[in-house]
Amino acid sequence: MKFGSKLFLTVFLCTASAMTYASEKISIMVAGIEKQIYLPVKLAEQLGYFNETGLDIEFLTDRNGINAETELLSGSVQGVVGFYDHTISLQARGKLVKSVIQLTQTPGQAILVSEKNAKEITSLKQLKGRSFGVTGLGSSTNTIIRYLAHKSGIQSNTINILPVGSGDNFINAMMQGRVQAGISSEPTVSRLTSAGMASVLLDLRGIKETQSVFGGVYPAACLYMPSAWVATHRNEVQKIVAALAKSLNYIQTHSALEISEQMPVSFYANDKENYVLALKNSKEMFTTDGKMPESGPATVLNILRDYDKSLFGKNINLNNTYTNEFISAVK
Repeated sequence: MKFGSKLFLTVFLCTASAMTYASEKISIMVAGIEKQIYLPVKLAEQLGYFNETGLDIEFLTDRNGINAETELLSGSVQGVVGFYDHTISLQARGKLVKSVIQLTQTPGQAILVSEKNAKEITSLKQLKGRSFGVTGLGSSTNTIIRYLAHKSGIQSNTINILPVGSGDNFINAMMQGRVQAGISSEPTVSRLTSAGMASVLLDLRGIKETQSVFGGVYPAACLYMPSAWVATHRNEVQKIVAALAKSLNYIQTHSALEISEQMPVSFYANDKENYVLALKNSKEMFTTDGKMPESGPATVLNILRDYDKSLFGKNINLNNTYTNEFISAVK
């Protein structure tokens, strides 16, 4: 009888523990889940890879990367799918976060000029005095244009940088003349260019173009999480990384059409053909193995230090901004 009571108690405690574990929700903010640069996340969800983990994961979306970062720091979410450069700028502020899987090796973006201003703006230098659209102030799009302006010999404060969001909001800002140029990702880039509403001034979607501009590959989209949370939730992180790794593999082994067929219809923005073409032309931006490119962190750090005063005099330990440990453990 006593043995039976002990057995019951043991089973009860194990079951209760499992229920507690299963009910622990993990919230991940995506900086614009409909953007193709973050495709591996929604694709993994659509293909059921996250369900296979047994974890309770919810994905939230905010088209502004800096808002996603704020949510992470407040503890509202446990991870952000955004650009790797945030891990460096946050370390400069004393906040330790790290990329646990690298999704892209290029920004996957392009600088666009409104067709109304295409004859007047034919180089980055001619952005001086113009209004330029970014997703948000402090976002990675803001980081890139500030660096490119400095590299072109003009001060970024001579450009009127406006936070206009992405997708339809970005398109409306350009069509209404609130911005004459801006930086955006797919499928927004192809929506504007295919409709003859804008032209590409600088392409940062391909590997060759990215290396030419930045002097190397530019690790961009990743999943970054607080280092302390990663240390205490290794099993959960491993499962999430494994799901995203499967998604990256699917991208490498399937056509743009096959991949697009898995996505929600709403992601096409009423133009599936254009969505497929945009993905076909920019598939190379995704990493093949989820690992951080060896020279990538140094490239991003050099870019940030080129203009960002908050990094001046700061000793940044790049080894604390990413890890390949979890992706290396994926079979």
